[in-house]
Amino acid sequence: MRKILFSLLLLFISFILFAQKEQIKESPKELSPAGVSVVTTKNSVTIGGKKIDYTALTGYLDLKNDTGKLIAKVFFTYYRKDAEDAAKRPICFTFNGGPGSSSVWLHMGGLGPKRVLLQDDGVATAPPYQLVNNEYSWLDKTDLVFIDPVSTGFSRAAPGESPKQFHGYVEDISSVGSFIRHFLSRYERWASPKFLAGESYGTTRAAGLSKFLEDRYRIYINGIFLISAVLNFGTNDYYVGNDLPRALYIPSYTAAAWYHKKLAPELQADLKKALKESETFALGEYASALLKGGWMSEAEKDKIAEKMSYYTGLSKEYCLQANLRVEESRFYKELRRKDGLTIGRLDSRFTGRDLDDAGENISFDPSFANIDGPFTSALNDYFERELNFKEEKGYDIFGSVYPWNYNNVQNQFLNVAESLRDAMAKNPHLKVYIGCGYYDFATPYYIAQYDVEHMFLRPEQRKNIKFHFYEAGHMYYINKPCLIQFKKDVDAFFDWSSNIK
Repeated sequence: MRKILFSLLLLFISFILFAQKEQIKESPKELSPAGVSVVTTKNSVTIGGKKIDYTALTGYLDLKNDTGKLIAKVFFTYYRKDAEDAAKRPICFTFNGGPGSSSVWLHMGGLGPKRVLLQDDGVATAPPYQLVNNEYSWLDKTDLVFIDPVSTGFSRAAPGESPKQFHGYVEDISSVGSFIRHFLSRYERWASPKFLAGESYGTTRAAGLSKFLEDRYRIYINGIFLISAVLNFGTNDYYVGNDLPRALYIPSYTAAAWYHKKLAPELQADLKKALKESETFALGEYASALLKGGWMSEAEKDKIAEKMSYYTGLSKEYCLQANLRVEESRFYKELRRKDGLTIGRLDSRFTGRDLDDAGENISFDPSFANIDGPFTSALNDYFERELNFKEEKGYDIFGSVYPWNYNNVQNQFLNVAESLRDAMAKNPHLKVYIGCGYYDFATPYYIAQYDVEHMFLRPEQRKNIKFHFYEAGHMYYINKPCLIQFKKDVDAFFDWSSNIK
């Protein structure tokens, strides 16, 4: 009897060991030099008709302070093309903005090997949502590292550490910069051409990092992708007494009104022509009128309101009621109020319906609602089923990072355009891509142009910046025609900035 029980026990132990081996086989681990386990998977994607085999590494990097104490664990997803010398292949560190956003949008929208399936115009399909192979991924040109800053995604401050030490402009630049330095060492990428890609506040981060990495770690970058850029908050944030953003927003009003067919026939005929006229009005008569304030005569106010109505699709009476200063939050509600529709902030092509049509502000952003559910569901499913990364805590698409600390710019606006100028001056080989969506109200295209033209770059520096414009919104890559053009522009930028043939 004892022999039978002993045999059964051995059989049971063998079964457990076999099951453990099978589990390890299904979810292989790569043990980093620092002792942090990283899940490793293999896959392929076809880009431009060519099959790209790659390795995906998903996990955490330990962030330590100067004394070696663990202060945070930063989550990342690293895609590395197989069968190439990683030391010589370009590497691109990517992140989104917020502040407080994870890297989900760039990861699942346009750059990674998988993308969320949307209709060609960017409208979400019905749930459940699907992922498809991304034939427009950047993996044929560069390896990719998607970073989730502390308090976003799965990234968290270490036990006993305050998350607030990561929630601010300087704090964020320091922690993400430290991540990049440690990553380059861990995965032996110091010799690689290096790129940064940020979207929205991620462009603020990228511009700040361009200077920080040079000054703190002597890391020089080959190129920066600023996707829907915000570089100077003084030109983007409206406050009573700060009229400049009001002028710079006018061309975005024109673009939205053009899309919704609210302009006069002669303006509706050609978007680019309409925008050019609107830009001239915005920085000319309109900006001058705003500067005059109470010194304007009633006749001048009436004339400006007439032209403002012409270029925005709003009524002349509404423009006068708003003191010639229509906040964008009001514009979302007013442009199509008579139709019972609101328009989106991230992408003004999208429309929604509020409880009633009487309010001043919209109750939700229909363009964000369009992507929120699909991207959240698809990313969580992707981590668990394809990357074999199992994590009990939730993945925070948007983390709790407020109040965000701007103490470095007391009584002034944050302006990282100056940080970028400084980095370009020290590194004359640094190239900058700036992509803008015409229908983006979060980071209007004309503001990005204004900010660059006020960096006062020398001619040899100015030629290192290239602008690209797309007929979509903040995440212009969700629109398939724009995604296709985006890929072409990105490929050309990589060839230009790192001599990739």
